[in-house]
Amino acid sequence: MIKAVIFDLNGVFIHSERLSDRFERDFGVPVSEFLPKLGEIMDFVRKPGAEPAFRYWEPALKEWNISMTEEELWKYWFDAEIPSEEMIALARELKEKGIKVITLSNNFKERAEYYGHYPWMQDVMDKTYFSWKTGLVKPDVEAWKLVLSDFALEPSACLYFDDQQKNLDAAESVGIQSCMFKSPEDTRTIIENSIS
Repeated sequence: MIKAVIFDLNGVFIHSERLSDRFERDFGVPVSEFLPKLGEIMDFVRKPGAEPAFRYWEPALKEWNISMTEEELWKYWFDAEIPSEEMIALARELKEKGIKVITLSNNFKERAEYYGHYPWMQDVMDKTYFSWKTGLVKPDVEAWKLVLSDFALEPSACLYFDDQQKNLDAAESVGIQSCMFKSPEDTRTIIENSIS
């Protein structure tokens, strides 16, 4: 019996064009240059105790000759992200059926705070775990173990959806049935087949 569905957040509930592609198109920063810098910055900012994220971004922006304030960077980045109405509706239906809806996200403070302005985050999620708060960055298996412990769930009572194989593998390693996120329709079918 499925008691909880755990989801990744970005790429599942929130979609956008890849930031690396946007920086290449809008500012001429090659993806091959942007992605290593993004990875390096995210390694710092998505953990507890990080400096404000813009302090990590500012030197990179200067190196690329991009003049952006902190407010402009976050507006450029976050305003391009679009919530999936289909996934929000699915999460609401699950919650109404008494199934826990949980998100597990590798994210940094400023982005998480921006997401806090989405009413649906409070309405349809039983809890959102952000790595900058927990200190657990997927694919660290302790991230899933924390969710199981907090909700007193058996792994077999959970489903997990993500768009990255390494995270699916980690969840599977603790006994959680894991599925690659493809579309809201596919996700709905998998969940309905699991709870019927």
